[in-house]
Amino acid sequence: MVEQARASTPIHDFPNVRFEVAPAEDMPFIKDHSVDMVVAGQAAHWFNAFTFWPEMKRIVRKGGTIALWCYTDPTFVDSAKASEVLMHYAYGDNERLLGPYWEQPGRSRVQNKLRDLRPPENDWDDIQRIEYEPATTGSNNGEGTRFHYDRMKLGDCMRYVRTWSSFHAWQEKYPRARSRQEGGDGDVVDEMFEAMVSSEPQWQSGDDWKEKEVDMERGSGLLLARRK
Repeated sequence: MVEQARASTPIHDFPNVRFEVAPAEDMPFIKDHSVDMVVAGQAAHWFNAFTFWPEMKRIVRKGGTIALWCYTDPTFVDSAKASEVLMHYAYGDNERLLGPYWEQPGRSRVQNKLRDLRPPENDWDDIQRIEYEPATTGSNNGEGTRFHYDRMKLGDCMRYVRTWSSFHAWQEKYPRARSRQEGGDGDVVDEMFEAMVSSEPQWQSGDDWKEKEVDMERGSGLLLARRK
């Protein structure tokens, strides 16, 4: 990934762009109090707070800012039953579902919108949390400030769910389970989406439900803080 980023930003065109690989808690190549802004998207749930905040205190200049952002699972804003089915399959604790296969505590921190990450008030000021929790009563009817909206075909959404880390761990548990697309009897994602389609009559119209377009929103959490 880093090599791909370097290839897309050649040094002769972007002389001030530099890529490094390091844990967020230990970046010795960054000078003290030299950073204007730190941004992390869908990553901060893995940070060790005990060592992350001291490192941020070291590298961020006074008046510099930090922005940590995460998003949760998709909610079908016009389809309450399908949303319930997705959450059941995503987080149910039965070993045939996906719940037991998320890496923890990271996933729980995402679901909690990074509320477990608390900037030390002795070092940080202007601390803000901007959150959004979708509703199933229509688009932009949730609580808070919406950042993430998609309109997607169910087939594309199905392919997206198969990118989840929990699904890859589920596959390791059940290596013989093959999707219907692969000619198998179906896997947990096939079962999930068939249950969702069964729960929503409006999804069943047409020759191929995978071509049905649906509106989705995600819950999100944005944590902002300014260095004292």
